[in-house]
Amino acid sequence: MSAKAIREYDAKLLLAFWLERAPPAHPSATISPNFIYPSPKVAQVSWDPATGAITPDTQLPAWVHTTKLVAKPDQLIKRRGKAGLLALNKTWEEAKQWIADRAGKSQKVESVTGTLNNFILEPFLPHPSNTEFYVCINSNREGDSILFTHEGGVDVGDVDAKALRLDIGVNAPFHSRDVWAETLLKHVPEEKKEILIDFLIRLYSVYVDLHFAYLEINPLICLDGVNGAPPTIHYLDMAAKLDQTAESICGPKWAIARDLSVYEGANAATYKGKAVSADRGPPMVWPAPFGRDLTKEEAYIQKLDSSTGASLKLTVLNPEGRIWTMVAGGGASVVYSDAIAAHGFAHELANYGEYSGAPTEGQTYEYAKTILDLVTRGKPNPKGKILIIGGGIANFTNVAATFKGIIHALKEFKTPLINHQVKIYVRRGGPNYQEGLKAMRLLGESLGVPIKVYGPETHITEIVPLALGVKTSDRIHIPQTPFPPTTPTTPGQRTAASEPPAIGAIQPGGGRNQPQDQIVHFDTTVVKQRPDYLPFDNSTRSFVFGLQPRAIQGMLDFDYSCGRATASVAAMIYPFGGHHIQKFYWGTKETLLPVYTSIDEAISRHPDVDVVVNFASSRSVYSSTLEILQHPQIRSIALIAEGVPERHAREILHLAKAKDVLIVGPATVGGIKPGCFRIGNSGGMMDNIISSKLYRSGSVGYVSKSGGMSNELNNILSFTTNGVYEGIAIGGDRYPGSTFIDHLLRYEKDPECKMLVLLGEVGGIEEYRVIEAVKKGIIKKPIVAWAIGTCAKMFTTEVQFGHAGSMANSDLETAETKNAAMKAAGFIVPDTFEELPQVLRETYEDLVASGVIVPQPERDPPVIPMDYKWAQELGLIRKPAAFISTISDERGQELLYAGMRISDVFKEDIGLGGVVSLLWFKRRLPQWATKFIEMVLMLTADHGPAVSGAMNTIISTRAGKDLISSLASGLLTIGSRFGGALDEAAAMFSGARDTGLTPREFVDNSRKANKLISGIGHKIKSVNNPDLRVELVKEYVKKNFPSHSLLDYALAVEKVTTAKKDTLILNVDGCIAVCFVDLLRDSGAFTREEADDYIKIGTLNGLFVLGRSIGFIGHHLDQKRLKAPLYRHPADDIFINIADISQPRVLGKMH
Repeated sequence: MSAKAIREYDAKLLLAFWLERAPPAHPSATISPNFIYPSPKVAQVSWDPATGAITPDTQLPAWVHTTKLVAKPDQLIKRRGKAGLLALNKTWEEAKQWIADRAGKSQKVESVTGTLNNFILEPFLPHPSNTEFYVCINSNREGDSILFTHEGGVDVGDVDAKALRLDIGVNAPFHSRDVWAETLLKHVPEEKKEILIDFLIRLYSVYVDLHFAYLEINPLICLDGVNGAPPTIHYLDMAAKLDQTAESICGPKWAIARDLSVYEGANAATYKGKAVSADRGPPMVWPAPFGRDLTKEEAYIQKLDSSTGASLKLTVLNPEGRIWTMVAGGGASVVYSDAIAAHGFAHELANYGEYSGAPTEGQTYEYAKTILDLVTRGKPNPKGKILIIGGGIANFTNVAATFKGIIHALKEFKTPLINHQVKIYVRRGGPNYQEGLKAMRLLGESLGVPIKVYGPETHITEIVPLALGVKTSDRIHIPQTPFPPTTPTTPGQRTAASEPPAIGAIQPGGGRNQPQDQIVHFDTTVVKQRPDYLPFDNSTRSFVFGLQPRAIQGMLDFDYSCGRATASVAAMIYPFGGHHIQKFYWGTKETLLPVYTSIDEAISRHPDVDVVVNFASSRSVYSSTLEILQHPQIRSIALIAEGVPERHAREILHLAKAKDVLIVGPATVGGIKPGCFRIGNSGGMMDNIISSKLYRSGSVGYVSKSGGMSNELNNILSFTTNGVYEGIAIGGDRYPGSTFIDHLLRYEKDPECKMLVLLGEVGGIEEYRVIEAVKKGIIKKPIVAWAIGTCAKMFTTEVQFGHAGSMANSDLETAETKNAAMKAAGFIVPDTFEELPQVLRETYEDLVASGVIVPQPERDPPVIPMDYKWAQELGLIRKPAAFISTISDERGQELLYAGMRISDVFKEDIGLGGVVSLLWFKRRLPQWATKFIEMVLMLTADHGPAVSGAMNTIISTRAGKDLISSLASGLLTIGSRFGGALDEAAAMFSGARDTGLTPREFVDNSRKANKLISGIGHKIKSVNNPDLRVELVKEYVKKNFPSHSLLDYALAVEKVTTAKKDTLILNVDGCIAVCFVDLLRDSGAFTREEADDYIKIGTLNGLFVLGRSIGFIGHHLDQKRLKAPLYRHPADDIFINIADISQPRVLGKMH
């Protein structure tokens, strides 16, 4: 939802800070320099459910203790005075007691009951009633309206009837002060007019700058001046809504106003120890409506939703309800709730929610797990429970992939689901839906939980009466649409035979087919003029703003299936990359599309383009669209982004209207003109395009808010009529760029469109503009209509449906009232959404019978080859993997190390040694073994700057090389002469013992072979000056290892060698090597063959490399810190011996 209510406390803080600081709404919006800004004081008292206490005195501002106060709940409650929720003229002690008596208690306000947990305090202001005024600013499609009356206060009455109104149109000239005074302040005393104009202009400036959607002050107090001073402004009760989608713009402004140190003169130390937020001050809080405190589960899903680009919504309506839903799509979620309510089960509906926007498997799992936990709580219901996993036909979401998360959760809740006798009904369509439904069906067989699955051949809500066990009237069963033949049969269509021979094939004329012959080039020099009612036809060319290769390929595949002569996409515009060319498929061939960095350049290169599909994000769509609108060549723009700030959306739509440019969106999937043009991902994957017959034109033009439901209409119309002529999803936001009436008027003018369909929804009044057009005879063609959201009236609490604009603010905006009004105006309106297919069929057949529609013979579309990546995702093809990895996996919800979740790595505190054991050995080793690995890494970390590896690292660092280069330089010295003795020592000692040699025989044989024993000998250390590193290793191993036979063998060898020379001791490399062999062979985690393999493949040297990297990095950082200059080795330390040039270099004889 975009317009969200905020607390009165926060609204007053916003005004307190920004009334004086906000930029003027217009350069002419000036005020008197003598204007005295209000200086309101507010404090917040909250009740903590964990402790049962209210905010302590020490956290309240000082003025609270010295001022007479007003105390009231701050929880979006209307008419608090009439409900007895107002304490006036109280000391703090009295107010505190008043709050304490009510905090945490249940309170009924009109028909809603909730818990009081948040209160606001402000100074009590005595004032005469004739100083009370009322002001309200609200927004609508055409602009902002300011309502003002001189009779404010608790008995303000019907504001719409009595208040004076000043409308400020979008992009319209700003009104002069005289107009403000004449329009709003007719009944205000003359001496107060100037001060009130100043205040109202500043108030409106704040309203605009902070993206308010609604702001009401009642009463607004204007006290007479004292001792010649000007009048003063004060505001008492306040209600406000902000446009939440503007948080990326206004978040810092909202936050700083909530920084209490701004008002209390505190310094930064005040916040020492507190959580750090992204901005100065805490972020804005969006409280739930009174009586609708978020449950733990709702709060969790809300948090999940805010951290992802997908949409995840959950509202618990009745925790004891039997019927639970898990629906994909904002529009579809409303339709399912409508169907349940229409069958008389609204009282048993437990929740409303939806997931959409291609959530990941992990996100879907978390969402499903949360709902399943709610479903299976408490005592089992004797009647059992029902879970409806529904959804429309997805445009681009991989159904099987999202079902994986749901399946994971269902498996986890197997036993509770059985205990609660849960029956599951699944209906879904879209990309890869067959695999998704198959997985669900197989899951039901293995779980022992009844799972019934249905695809797009079943009407979207048909599973509802099936799940409820309701006997229904005859309904339309959507027939399975067979896939078209593999080769087209219509003359003139492309055929496999017409494809060129393979690359390299010799042509009849003797020429050879070259690779570039596979590139298709289009003749785009002709610019075709179209009537105003026809923004798209089979010659329409477009730009795609944003790097959207998947959407573009979908558009080109659609073009090819329609038999278009040219591709509908001329180029991409991507400001963040350089100029380049991207390849796309055109059937089995390829075509090249340029990518430009600016709109200006793209326009100059392609005079035939008049449509832009703008995939820019909600943050940049405003600026990019304003830039596009500067070019008269562009006649239509589709805005795909969701979450566009309402003020920006309004400015775009009004500017576009002034320039006669059609805007589709924002928050839309787009639209489709079968046989002609497709906007982005509209219509879904190609299998849905084909099955819904969108590759050729039908006779029915429709307009819908929901993108997902537009796909359902494509599907329904393909089997109840001759198909879609044009379909537009205008988007679910409050201010779409074009509305129902805009498109229906186009369809009315278009002689090829014979029948109209309108799918509206709860919220807004755009349907009434269509009703007026029908009543006046402007629209004469038959129009079938339905407004979804009829269930809203049956909910006892306020529910925000999936779309930002789908909430009724008056009876006029309810779906039930709209359906009745449309029916009264002569629309063809079914009794329920489930009856829509039957009504469509009957209307179409009447038009055929009267000769208005003449059915045409079907044609088969050309076959579109499936992309390799998508075919692989569907499991239709296979190919050998280029790499095999068995140690880690980052593809799922959580990183895995050898099957162990990264969270468990930290929960179980397995340490660095444990991580090495997982990634190197693919298993958990005992703690004594992992501690030994860590010990080895510490012992081998460094051995001073003089060794070759450290020296190389230092020299490279001093040559100005970066850390990676310097580290690599040092690591490259590791080998048999430096550091690489571990592997060789392990092999020599274990080989000698395994062949049965005694320690003396091993030494004698090595001497006879003139071979040094790796791991024996040290330049400095000796029997009498032992290496303490070796002593530490021996002590740990003898104390902790279950067996250390090879260490004992090596120590016996040491006795033989040191008898000859006292420095021939077992050195640290040898000691680590033999001990690690003992670990591998005797830990019980490896077979003998596995242990030997790990020795052979260099595992022990890996330990040295890993450990010594720590030291090399240390040397690099040390040299950088010391700013050491380039190293040059002293010449006197080098013996140079150059042979005389007269001496022959090569001795040889020529023959």
